Amino acid sequence: MNFETAAIHSGERPDKCYGALSVPIYQTSNFVFEDIGKTRGYDYTRSGNPTRKVLEDTIARLEGGHAAFACATGMAAIATALHLLKVGDHVISCDDIYGGTYRLFQSVMSRFGIEITFACLRSRAELEAAIQPNTRMIWLETPSNPLLNITDLEMVATVAKERQIMTVLDNTFASPFFLQPVSFGIDLVVHSTTKYLNGHCDVVGGAIVTTTPELSREVGFLVNTMGVAEAPFDAWLVLRGIETLPLRMARHEENSFAVARFLKEQPGIRKVYYPGLADHPGHDIARRQMTGFGGVVSFEMEGGFDAACRVLRKLHLFALAESLGGPSSLAEHPVTMSHASMSAEHRQRVGINDGLIRLSVGLEHIDDLIADLMQALSTED
Repeated sequence: MNFETAAIHSGERPDKCYGALSVPIYQTSNFVFEDIGKTRGYDYTRSGNPTRKVLEDTIARLEGGHAAFACATGMAAIATALHLLKVGDHVISCDDIYGGTYRLFQSVMSRFGIEITFACLRSRAELEAAIQPNTRMIWLETPSNPLLNITDLEMVATVAKERQIMTVLDNTFASPFFLQPVSFGIDLVVHSTTKYLNGHCDVVGGAIVTTTPELSREVGFLVNTMGVAEAPFDAWLVLRGIETLPLRMARHEENSFAVARFLKEQPGIRKVYYPGLADHPGHDIARRQMTGFGGVVSFEMEGGFDAACRVLRKLHLFALAESLGGPSSLAEHPVTMSHASMSAEHRQRVGINDGLIRLSVGLEHIDDLIADLMQALSTED
């Protein structure tokens, strides 16, 4: 199937019991056994649920993976993936990552004897220099949050496979519509389904996509044992959102291109970050490994913190809010919001400055979005 068709028809549809075209919400905690030791495939919703299974099968199909597991949140999916490690293992992570992931690495996983090295994984030399004898995992984001840096996945996968190191990619920003990391040799893919996969700002969720039967067994065991699986109603909301993912992503990208081009021409803006722009340092790699450039645009104000705050306070259509990927456009200040948990020293090292603003460009008419940005950037009160 083509992607658009798979987004609607993957998984067990129509429902096998009564032929329901819309996947039913199996809002139940437990299932009746047919006999001692005999079920109809499900016994307890933490371990498995028919609604969640259709979502998992759909995500696995869209990502080209072996299996998928839907989790309660994106951070639950990330934490589960990290539980594939053991005491004494070493992880190499890209240095410009989501602040919540950074916090989990630095403040939690380090307590359990997991060593973390943050490196610029856009450089093969820096990646290889960071590898240690106990390196077991390489953690990636591309495009990264919030600087939208692009990493060459084929290069990283080649280096990792030569040394039998697992690779994990957070594919939240691109979504499987624009990027399918498995095809470039990535072993594990995680998502915050809260964002583009659901796409309506009405649920939180996460997902892990595996690529081998062995990984599927391990991840499935962890999701069940730690109790991090997504609830049936939440799974249904994400599943419903996925059906329109191709249409939404195309509009997100179209609007983002226009916003990025507009911002490039405005005085008072030091830099615009969007991989679709020809002068973006990762543009050529993004063109090679992605089918589109996504719906997030970041830009840095010349006036630093005060200038960024002034713009954010004047915006109307771009709501000041966390998260991204919904129909409504959002604006956020990474230093005080999504990346507040990242140390100031680390933010400075990777280039997340006080004047940086991250936009989640929504589905509104582009003329209205440009007008909102224009009045917010105006120096007139």
